[in-house]
Amino acid sequence: MRNALPVDSDIEIDDSREVPAPRRFRWPDAGFVFLGGVIGTAFREALTLTIPTVAGVPVVTLGINVVGAFFLGVLLETLLRHGNAENVRRVERLFFGTGMLGGFTTYSALATEAALLIGADRPSMSVAYLTGTVVLGAVATWAGIAWAAGRNKRKTVSKSVAMRADD
Repeated sequence: MRNALPVDSDIEIDDSREVPAPRRFRWPDAGFVFLGGVIGTAFREALTLTIPTVAGVPVVTLGINVVGAFFLGVLLETLLRHGNAENVRRVERLFFGTGMLGGFTTYSALATEAALLIGADRPSMSVAYLTGTVVLGAVATWAGIAWAAGRNKRKTVSKSVAMRADD
């Protein structure tokens, strides 16, 4: 009995599709990230300077990271649902996602603050702070995706109902 595989394994591969060239560095893209990062970082710093720690725990960093995770979920779901306008989506992703939300959220400060809690002889608080931030961030991202998906679905239904009403 002969092997069921073809003699030339490349025969069944569809290589007629063109593979897109990798995106090259572009200065305008770096500018979008820079501008968004300046805005996000300035907003984070303003909150950090305004909101005090609670019982020695820097809750502002926890809140910033959780809120940032929520909005990143909203952004990514929204970009995914709104089609394939590649240049517009890239600018939005770079400015809002990489720039603003990347500058707003701060996992380096989270790590530093967790280390400071350990240095202040509060290792269990440090572990709770780290774990809580990551878990709440994951839940916030899921909630942002779910919220945006529901909002986008309602918009789609409203548009289709309005189009039927016009017929």
